[in-house]
Amino acid sequence: MSCPESEAGWREAPVPRSRFSIHAWLGGLSLVLLLAALGCSGGTGPRDNPRAALPQAPAPVKHAAMIHGQFASPQDVTRACLKCHPGAAAEVMATSHWTWESDTAISPLTGQTIGIGKKNILNNFCIGVQGNERHCMACHAGYGWKDASFDFNRAENIDCLVCHDTTGSYRKDPEGAGLPAADVDLLQVAQSVGRPSRRNCGSCHFAGGGGDAVKHGDLDGTLAVRAGGEDVHMGRYDMACQDCHRTARHAIRGRLISLSNRVERDVACTDCHSARPHAQQRLNAHTTTVSCQACHIPKYAVEAATKMQWDWSQAGQDRPGADPLTYSKKKGSFSFDTDVVPEFFWFNGEVKLYLPGEKLNPAQVLQLNRPQGSIRDPRAKIFPFKVHRGRQVYDAGNNYLLVPRTVGPGGYWAEFDWDQALRLGSQSSGLPYSGRYGFVDSAMYWPITHMVAPKEQALQCTDCHGARGQLNWQALGYSGDPAQRGGRTESTLSASNSAGGRR
Repeated sequence: MSCPESEAGWREAPVPRSRFSIHAWLGGLSLVLLLAALGCSGGTGPRDNPRAALPQAPAPVKHAAMIHGQFASPQDVTRACLKCHPGAAAEVMATSHWTWESDTAISPLTGQTIGIGKKNILNNFCIGVQGNERHCMACHAGYGWKDASFDFNRAENIDCLVCHDTTGSYRKDPEGAGLPAADVDLLQVAQSVGRPSRRNCGSCHFAGGGGDAVKHGDLDGTLAVRAGGEDVHMGRYDMACQDCHRTARHAIRGRLISLSNRVERDVACTDCHSARPHAQQRLNAHTTTVSCQACHIPKYAVEAATKMQWDWSQAGQDRPGADPLTYSKKKGSFSFDTDVVPEFFWFNGEVKLYLPGEKLNPAQVLQLNRPQGSIRDPRAKIFPFKVHRGRQVYDAGNNYLLVPRTVGPGGYWAEFDWDQALRLGSQSSGLPYSGRYGFVDSAMYWPITHMVAPKEQALQCTDCHGARGQLNWQALGYSGDPAQRGGRTESTLSASNSAGGRR
């Protein structure tokens, strides 16, 4: 949140037209004056110096003179890398980028402890990996994971180039189970290796969900090059991903809350910034309740459109002339949007993950990774989210989500037969299929943490407070606008806990 130094910067609340309009006008004026007084008064805090906390990048090493000859396979490149970096393989194979697991949980089906992560957690985009590995592994940091027989202990199957290529020419075969495209010059790429760039990370993370900007909303290809106003860190300061996502022994700090509940892996603004970074103390007082992101990321999907809804139940229909941005026979109907205002929820860092085999109520929206926290939780802060709303297939006999096989022989995208795709998917996922299926509404939450705007574009007080404020205070558990009623430690709170916070 930023605060102008004079009242000229404040946006006035609208005045209702009624016979009591003078009272409404006075009430609106008093709120504006109150906000101005609260926001711009008070002493100044210590100067924030985030650059001092940035990690020092290692000096680059030129590899062109070290690597010679031709490579018959990408595994040969990895073997060459490991000659000089013998410990790297064990480090990489201990990370979630290799295992696609990060947590453990108790299986609702067997009662046994299971590993969970991208390899088996379900979503409402392409639904699940199991049975679809040949296609999904275009984003695995390895070679050859085409089915459950993949050997995670074979070091030569680590893909060093996907993270360390600096030519910009390296790419994976979309159907090659993680193998590079046939026309990639392996020698040229191997000789070019260096520190990972935003382009390296973005080759998977910008393209999550099947295309640029589709899944996250705050990550897309505009950030691969030196961005303009899309993100102040990657644009104005040209920072690398690992400046925030600190890396040690190939383990990269950070997590997806759609896959993991390991709060200790989180990246925080306070890793570099002061916990009370503002000159105005009233703004600093907000930091115990409001996340930095809530004020400093006013919108996401600033340039590239992100997917907001996906209805699989509409797939399989022939619709000549349908707009490919809203309908696909393979995938059903969907919608995209740009310049999106986030939805706000209380968030204490924990999530309630939907686990494979967990029972659901088809009459209710299935929350796949509901953020935890409430107004009564001192750990929770108001946090911005993209909410992706879907409609996806489930087992109508067993009442749990299923993983359809979408690619390859017999897959839904080849045959458009849900029953067959679900029987094949059941064989891969181990989730028994009753033979009856339906479709259930679902919601998936993506925290908005990138596309941090320059401080000049941060939300002003009246963007949240007053008649035009974009927060639904009652939905967040307040009895009214806290600028008038007091904060969560002072006001009389409503009985409701957190729901959504955007109007």
